[in-house]
Amino acid sequence: MSVLFIHYQVEPARLQMEVTFPLDVREGKASVSVVAFSQERLQFAFGGRLTAWVGRWFTNHEFLNVRTYVRHRGEVGIFFLAEWVPKRMATWLGPPLFGLPYRFGRIEYEHNKRMIRGRVTACGTGFSYRAELNGATCFAACERDSLDEFLLERYVAFTQWHTLRRMFRVRHEPWPQARVEVTVDDESLLRERFAWWSETRRVCANLSPGVGTVTIGRPQFVRKGKEDNENTGYGQQRFNRVETGFVSGGRAARSGPLQADIRTVND
Repeated sequence: MSVLFIHYQVEPARLQMEVTFPLDVREGKASVSVVAFSQERLQFAFGGRLTAWVGRWFTNHEFLNVRTYVRHRGEVGIFFLAEWVPKRMATWLGPPLFGLPYRFGRIEYEHNKRMIRGRVTACGTGFSYRAELNGATCFAACERDSLDEFLLERYVAFTQWHTLRRMFRVRHEPWPQARVEVTVDDESLLRERFAWWSETRRVCANLSPGVGTVTIGRPQFVRKGKEDNENTGYGQQRFNRVETGFVSGGRAARSGPLQADIRTVND
């Protein structure tokens, strides 16, 4: 299955009240992305059968996540605002293990070479999208300093669960991607969850055929810093596509990450 990113903009002041890290703004606007994807064959680098069982229920399924863009101590990353998943056990494991804001939802995705469509429903509300594709879509890495790079090329994730703020690093090849025209038919799921959603403006969408092996670092606790009270603009630091602390060949890094074969599969 391919990965769809649908991007919105909103005034930073409206969003910052819900985010405990400084927003990473571009041209005075905060960005929020809705990402539809699935992942398969998650495997941890430790724990044997126990963590293999956890991975089966924790991450091997469809997702709809809503994320924004933040900075912390000179690093740029993403902050998860909400994630809908179709497995109830994942909603029990994701928050305490990684701080991921999992919610239960029913997810139906159909992504192929000619058409992509999807619908996520929860508590009587929904989010649905559709797009017709050109069979000759050309996927390429994001151009440097482009809006696409700002929105896609992020390799640090920040989360908060109750009062616990955490971060973890992610490593994979740069996203192959292409701009697509998407029609969103229903946003009631997001309007019900976020009071400010009616003030967002949809700006663009990216489609990717997905990436193969992904390495995910162990979650680390994050303390509040002085810069947490300030928004910062884009351009002060380039995005690191290869993170420190990782080594090639899929081996464990010095900082002791777990490894995951998170693979998106084309239909």
